Amino acid sequence: MALMTGEQYVESLRKLNLKVYMFGEIIENVVDHPILRPSMNSVKMTYDLAQMEEYEDLMTATSHLTGEKVNRFTNIHQNTSDLVKKVKMQRLLGQKTAACFQRCVGMDAFNSEYSTTYEIDKAYGTNYHERFKKFIEHVQKNDLTIDGAMTDPKGDRGLSPSKQADPDLYLRVVERREDGVVVRGAKAHQTGITNSHEILVMPTIAMRPEDKDYAISFVVPTDAEGITIIMGRQSCDTRKSENGADLDVGNYNFGGQEALVVFDDVFVPNEKIFLNGETEFAGMLVERFAGYHRQSYGGCKVGVGDVLIGAAALAADYNGAAKATHIKDKLIEMTHLNETLYACGIACSAEGHKTESGNYLIDLLLANVCKQNVTRFPYEIVRLAEDIAGGLMVTMPSEKDFRSEEVGHYVEKYLRGVEKVSTENRMRVLRLIENLALGTAAVGYRTESMHGAGSPQAQRVMIARQGNLAHKKKLAKAIARVK
Repeated sequence: MALMTGEQYVESLRKLNLKVYMFGEIIENVVDHPILRPSMNSVKMTYDLAQMEEYEDLMTATSHLTGEKVNRFTNIHQNTSDLVKKVKMQRLLGQKTAACFQRCVGMDAFNSEYSTTYEIDKAYGTNYHERFKKFIEHVQKNDLTIDGAMTDPKGDRGLSPSKQADPDLYLRVVERREDGVVVRGAKAHQTGITNSHEILVMPTIAMRPEDKDYAISFVVPTDAEGITIIMGRQSCDTRKSENGADLDVGNYNFGGQEALVVFDDVFVPNEKIFLNGETEFAGMLVERFAGYHRQSYGGCKVGVGDVLIGAAALAADYNGAAKATHIKDKLIEMTHLNETLYACGIACSAEGHKTESGNYLIDLLLANVCKQNVTRFPYEIVRLAEDIAGGLMVTMPSEKDFRSEEVGHYVEKYLRGVEKVSTENRMRVLRLIENLALGTAAVGYRTESMHGAGSPQAQRVMIARQGNLAHKKKLAKAIARVK
């Protein structure tokens, strides 16, 4: 089974025995929980679209390992065309879900691990690369969703992993056995963990020799013994569980979800380990993963941006303000910013290059420029959308008031915009803008644009490293005839 259907994916999740907590209580049925189900629907879309002939070129690829057709989210990039199609696929999914569809982190982890394990083997004579190729074949054959886990809680940011007062604030090896290792720690902000079959763990920063126990990368099932998932909160998240709150949710069918994932003495067999103490390669793995993931934002955030721009334009129509010059100008600016993000995503892909292992890496400088823009432009796009929508977006009565026999007719009467558009449709569009702008699905757009794939400063550090100022000085000297 190289390609699962969406329904097969849903049923595969039912077979997992996840240990999940939310609001202090254990969740028995993760798949059908009203707060978690929309995030699963977003991942399901990656399977549904791969079954459709019109999206086959974007959503699928040919495995270089088996020659079979596979979901592009399990693909190892073989050329710059693969890198470009990845971004286009992500834009498509952003347009279809207006949320985070969660498989990008695993895909980006696959490709960074693929090239890094090759180079570790070259340096040390280890067999990590062959192990990883077997893992990828397993993922592709079964069309699995893999949660990529990089971010540690970090504790005191001024101290290295081995210097922390609590040594577990970075995930580490606490016991070494002949057949594997035992790890302890946690990974934070884990997108889509409850919708994933396995979890691929990576270090979060470059390591020093004294941090050897923290230089570990491996894969385990998401329901492995010792793993506990504690769901994070989102603004207005309980709206999803309210009866009669369809309209209030904004994006009713789709969403994203994050969690704190605790590893309490989890055993990892040797064949599932891809980095184990080779501290000098931890930085390479982090840098390559960050580059791939920052490329991703030139696709997914643009697709969600398309939806937000469309919602703002509809709000202008429904408010009777679409012909105003300043409204037209704001929509133009939103489009300009959104397409600039897309241009960066395509550029870093088209300028990619082949690694020693054979897979393709994006242009790291342009990928970091892409994500640096993502930390800014969506905020301006949101600001303009809020401006166009008007204050009713945040003061509007609930759906229960709208449906009420006592006061519903007042809501219907006084929240009407242009006569030809129903009050309900106007309310639906305003709730969607609220959903994207103010946090009920922030994981899919606004705040996550700032912190996803690393903080803004992390990108600036990489831009400084990749910017090649020495070469630019040389160019200036030549033009100025400086001896």
